[in-house]
Amino acid sequence: MDRVQSVSPQQSAPARDGRPAVTGQDGGPGGRRAAAQRQQMRQDLATAAMELFASQGYEETTVDQIAAAAGVARRTFFRYFRSKEEAIFPDHDDTLVRVADLLASAEPEEHPLDVVCRGIKEVLRMYASTPGVSVARYQLIRQVPALREREIAVVARYERLFTRYLLGRFDTAGEIPSGWQRAGEDDSMLAEVSAAAVVAAHNHVLRRWLRAGGRGDVEEQLDHSFEVIRRTFWASSAPGPRRRGALVAPGASGTEAEAATASALSASPGGEVLITVARTDAPLDVVVDAVRAALEGAKRA
Repeated sequence: MDRVQSVSPQQSAPARDGRPAVTGQDGGPGGRRAAAQRQQMRQDLATAAMELFASQGYEETTVDQIAAAAGVARRTFFRYFRSKEEAIFPDHDDTLVRVADLLASAEPEEHPLDVVCRGIKEVLRMYASTPGVSVARYQLIRQVPALREREIAVVARYERLFTRYLLGRFDTAGEIPSGWQRAGEDDSMLAEVSAAAVVAAHNHVLRRWLRAGGRGDVEEQLDHSFEVIRRTFWASSAPGPRRRGALVAPGASGTEAEAATASALSASPGGEVLITVARTDAPLDVVVDAVRAALEGAKRA
């Protein structure tokens, strides 16, 4: 695999937290024009790489061939990417910065889970903006284990970013947003589980959309998954400490929420164990409905 050990001055090495280091670029028209030109070159190199990978195979393609196809020299390639595998994921650094800025600028009154959902939607839009390229990338990643491993590492960066944000919201003193109860000693667990759930929902919806050839309203599908997550992890709007184990429909009154909580906590010690089976690509709401139906059927039996 083609690699270099140093990074050219024209490209900033990623910071330790996964975000690209900030360079002192001019924010005026000249700086914006230069940034647009750099972004275009990255896209040209990534497109050339994808076309060569598709036509002659990933392992058989060299950096020299990618550079030649894009009409630039080999050294120009390494100003933008450190390896040919990095050219498969050209947009994630910029998207990660955009998502981090979105989290940082969110209003304190906005529900933290809603903020995280808005953040992951930026990632979805990155893929949806170029359906053809995204579908080709997905097919290639499925065939090359090294690319799959890198994709997993990229996904982990978003999950860490969301977890840090949620933990920060728990630690912020002052007014707690309406409908959001503190989890106390479970704060860190709830932050990690919520961040992982949002990222997993995004990945599930994205893969289903990519397998369909990039057709359909993918944002609507993601919004539906968000609603399932809200009902599952953050549904209770009743006053007082957070209850665990209850699934309450959005908009439920305090009385309804307490009733659902009581029902969930009233299982007898002698209750039987129920096991359900679901496909890994099944929509989350379908899985939840299947579990609910199985429980109801067991009670009637």
